[in-house]
Amino acid sequence: MDSAISEPPARTPLSDTADNGLKVVVVGGFGVGKTTLVRSVSEIRPLNTEEVMTQAGVGVDDPSGVDHKSTTTVAFDFGRITLSERTVLYLFGAPGQERFWFLWDRLFSGALGAVVLVDTRRVADSWYAVDRLEFHRTPFVVAVNRFETDGHYYSLAEIRQALSLPEHVPMLDCDARVRSSGKSVLLSLVDHLYTRALAREAATS
Repeated sequence: MDSAISEPPARTPLSDTADNGLKVVVVGGFGVGKTTLVRSVSEIRPLNTEEVMTQAGVGVDDPSGVDHKSTTTVAFDFGRITLSERTVLYLFGAPGQERFWFLWDRLFSGALGAVVLVDTRRVADSWYAVDRLEFHRTPFVVAVNRFETDGHYYSLAEIRQALSLPEHVPMLDCDARVRSSGKSVLLSLVDHLYTRALAREAATS
């Protein structure tokens, strides 16, 4: 196994000084790597609700492009990152199948921001995530989880155009399996939130 790919972390107790919890949601299409991202960056062994895919999903879920996938999230994933002695980041990975989208609005409740994961093989699957986040006015960044494609490399500019994303929405490449890459995505979100906060402060001063 590639040493850069994260192993499941050991259990890490939460400090009794932590009193500020921040919520971030990871969303995207079916099989895009949401569970993998939460698992790779979480400092605790993440909670997940993955179940083996069965014949019941045939004709309901669309596995095109992810035919190798044998399990799927049926509720949400949960992980944690300690930012400081007092501040903890809680990660919630949303299920990707359309039949579970009704859970998304509840997961967005109280979220500081979100990460939209994009699979270049199924870019259109990200439309719903972008639409719901914009509806809830939840700030987000877009992370392109690079997979093997049919030989064409889709640039970030092409993906931005395909999703009709404005320039102020940050976009970056990532590998959801690699902890450092996942952390870079989260740092990009934190920077985006900080920039927005400064802009609001300047507008009201």
